[in-house]
Amino acid sequence: MEMKRINAGKLRAIGYDARERVLRVEFDDGSAIDYSGVGTEVWRRLSSTGSAWSFYRDNIEEEFSGRRGVARSQKASSALEDLFKPPDADAES
Repeated sequence: MEMKRINAGKLRAIGYDARERVLRVEFDDGSAIDYSGVGTEVWRRLSSTGSAWSFYRDNIEEEFSGRRGVARSQKASSALEDLFKPPDADAES
């Protein structure tokens, strides 16, 4: 799922999988929630509004069931992998 970076209230990124109808919301504390059953119109309105935090609070947070998770940054995970890889790992590649 492609994420759109935003800076609205506690929101830091949003993404949508139209095929699965899943909306992912990532927060500034590193947590994330995947909401199921979200239609494309709700996604369109959230991704284009000038007040995403208010829209999220009013139209998504209590209206859809969500599953909590952790937002993962690909850049951070690769940095951790580089930190803990064996010293000779680059020579093997």
